[in-house]
Amino acid sequence: MALRKFKPVTPGTRNKVISTFEEITTKKPQKSLLTPLKRTGGRNNTGQETMRYIGGGHKRMYRVIDFLRDKDNCKATVMTIEYDPNRSARIALVQYEDGEKRYIIAPNGIKVGQIIASGSGVAPEIGNTLPLGEIPVGTLVHNIELRPGQGAAMARSAGTYAQLAAREGNHAILRLPSGETRMVLVTCRATIGTVSNPDHNLESYGKAGRSRWLGRRPRNRGVVMNPVDHPMGGGEGRASGGHPRSRKGLPAKGYKTRNPKATSNKFIIARRKK
Repeated sequence: MALRKFKPVTPGTRNKVISTFEEITTKKPQKSLLTPLKRTGGRNNTGQETMRYIGGGHKRMYRVIDFLRDKDNCKATVMTIEYDPNRSARIALVQYEDGEKRYIIAPNGIKVGQIIASGSGVAPEIGNTLPLGEIPVGTLVHNIELRPGQGAAMARSAGTYAQLAAREGNHAILRLPSGETRMVLVTCRATIGTVSNPDHNLESYGKAGRSRWLGRRPRNRGVVMNPVDHPMGGGEGRASGGHPRSRKGLPAKGYKTRNPKATSNKFIIARRKK
């Protein structure tokens, strides 16, 4: 994984830093695993704008990803490593022994031709998926289920992972990148290794136009609005805006929005670092 820096030939390339895409092996996706992806422009079914600053962007097709990894006792061969416009990580096309093809989130370091497997009794090697109860303590994992059979819910974006810190009874204790420590049932599955494209957070778009290609519209600050439009708007001259709040008046920067009665609280041992 490497990054490509540009010479400042134009204002747009002055601060541009993007991936070299050297790990990608094909530009054509698997047609049978594509499905149309409708863009909303931030509108709901009545046409009302419910999410601001969304619209435009390049047309995309959704790649159907296998987050369950439930095809047990059947080995698969990695066919290609591909770019996915819908996520920060790379994806891998795998073909099972019976001929079925599926997309998975590509682990960092996976190669074309590599054999992977899933299920109980599988060796804890990169790309293999198995229950947390069979993974050695200290192993880095990703694509972690929160409920058995639910499919991967945690550690799915580029470069992310969790560490299996310990096991106590029916629960495995995971240390997440945020610093949070939580318990997950040992029957939940996880994939060995870290997610691909770890340098994603070091990329720099270089110009506003690249954000527009991704469907992100200009975002104006609340402090420059009028009082009728935002709680932080108004004032003579350049007023700071008082206490930072959202447009609906909800305090920001330190105000806890998590429900104290959330049922998952009992599984969280230590909250994330501030």
